[in-house]
Amino acid sequence: MKIAIILGTRPEIIKMSPIIRECEKQGIEYYILHTGQHYSYEMDKIFFEQLKLPQAKYNLDIGSGLHGKQTAKMLTGIEEILIKDRPDIVLVQGDTNTVLAGALAASKLNIKIGHVEAGLRSFDRTMPEETNRIIADHTSDYLFAPTETSRKYLLNEGIPHNKIFVTGNTVVDAAYQNLEISKNGADILEELGLTEKEYFAATAHRAENVDSKERLGGILNGFSQIYKEFGLPIIFPAHPRTVKMIGEFGFKVPEGTRLIEPLGYLEFLQLENGAKLILTDSGGVQEESCILKVPCVTLRNNTERPETVDVGANLIAGCGENITECARKMMELNSEWENPYGNGNTSKIIVKQLI
Repeated sequence: MKIAIILGTRPEIIKMSPIIRECEKQGIEYYILHTGQHYSYEMDKIFFEQLKLPQAKYNLDIGSGLHGKQTAKMLTGIEEILIKDRPDIVLVQGDTNTVLAGALAASKLNIKIGHVEAGLRSFDRTMPEETNRIIADHTSDYLFAPTETSRKYLLNEGIPHNKIFVTGNTVVDAAYQNLEISKNGADILEELGLTEKEYFAATAHRAENVDSKERLGGILNGFSQIYKEFGLPIIFPAHPRTVKMIGEFGFKVPEGTRLIEPLGYLEFLQLENGAKLILTDSGGVQEESCILKVPCVTLRNNTERPETVDVGANLIAGCGENITECARKMMELNSEWENPYGNGNTSKIIVKQLI
C-alpha cells in the first residue's frame, strides 16, 4: 500500500503529523505532497523540522489568491503528480482548498480517497470551508469522522454507513505529541513574563470578523470589558491582516490587551495550555482548548465543533455584548469535562483501518 498525504496549510500539517509518524513507525510507504496554499514550502520547512517530521517529497508553491484560481492551480499540479507517482490512496484533512483540490484530482483518477476529520458541519454555506468539506466528504471512500455527531451528519446526507469510521480526532494525538516536543524548546510564558493561569489568550483571523468594522469593533470592546471585570491581561498574537484592519478602521487596542507578533505553533500550544481562558474564532483552537482543559469562548455565531459546546468546554458568543457574559460563565466552571475527540490513538485507528 502506498499513501499520498496531501496538505498545504499549517493546521493540516499539525493534524496530519500523527498519521505521518504512524506511517513511519509501521514502515508504510507514503509521500507528502505540499501545495503551499498558505506559505511557500521554503517557509514551512522549519515547521516540519520543529515537529520532527520528514520533508515533503513534492511541493507546488501555489501561494494565496482567489479561490477559483488557487484551486485550479492546485488541481493541475496534484493531478500531474498523482499520474506520475500513483498511490493506492490519497489522504486529505479538513476543509481547505487543498482538500478540495486533492479530493477532486484523486476522484477523477479513480484513486481511493480518505478524508480525515470528515463530517464537520457549520450549516453556514457562506463559509468557503463548508463547501470544501461537503464536496470532500461526498467524493471520499473512507470518511474518518471524529465523533458520533459527525457520523450522524454524514448519514443524514445519504453517505453509506460502511464508508464512515468514528476514529476520534488527530488533533488530540497532535496536541499531546507536540506539547511534549515543545518542552524541549523555548518557554514562551517565561519569554513574555507570564504566569500560568494569570492571563487570557485570544485569536481572531477569520475574514468575516476582521474585515467587518462592526464585528472587529465588537471583539475589541469585548476584550476591554473582560479586562475591566477580571483584571487579567489578554495576550493576542495577531495575524498581520487583523493588525492592518485595526489600523484601517481607526480602532485603538484596548487597555489590558497585549498585541504580540504571531507565535509559532509549539509556542502557541504552550500559551494555550497555560491560559485561564481562551477567546477565539478558530475551529482548531476550540478543539485544542477542549483537549487541554482550558475554557473557551468562541467569537462566532456558529461552530462546526458542537461537541466542545455539548461537553461544556466552549460557549458561542458572537462578536458583541455576549462576549463578557460568556467569559463570566466559563470562568465560573471547573475544567472537568470529558474530551469528546478521543484518547490520542486516532492516527493508529486510521492507519489500521487503511491497512
